[in-house]
Amino acid sequence: MNKVILIGNLANDPEAFTTQSGVSRSTFRIAVQRRFANAQGVREADFLTVVAWRQSADFCNRYLSKGRKVAVEGSIQTRSYDAQDGSKRYVTEIIADSVEALGGREEGGAAPRPRDEGPTPPPAAPAPGMSDFTEVDDDELPF
Repeated sequence: MNKVILIGNLANDPEAFTTQSGVSRSTFRIAVQRRFANAQGVREADFLTVVAWRQSADFCNRYLSKGRKVAVEGSIQTRSYDAQDGSKRYVTEIIADSVEALGGREEGGAAPRPRDEGPTPPPAAPAPGMSDFTEVDDDELPF
């Protein structure tokens, strides 16, 4: 099983990218503190690269910025490539299945806000089979 859950702070603003086929991608690094302090009593941090796709990428590109605390759930992926100098380079990334902004005004952070004020998307169409949904008053429920 390849599953990772991380909580950390963004070390940089997300970098937005769209593939030729129109798929959104967001790449950013998060600083995740280690569980234990080193010999000098300092808790070191690891800086991990996160890649989000599609709706998760759109969320990251719009609402996240450097310093924001986030929770990332996904998997670890490694890849390699040949650098211009002929050496082989290895990359380890977290491929995000979900990204959630954490913290709020009570922690001194701002509530998530759009980084750019683009056009408001149209309302979503009802899910199939939900168009005949009827709202029920809670007082009418038997429990």
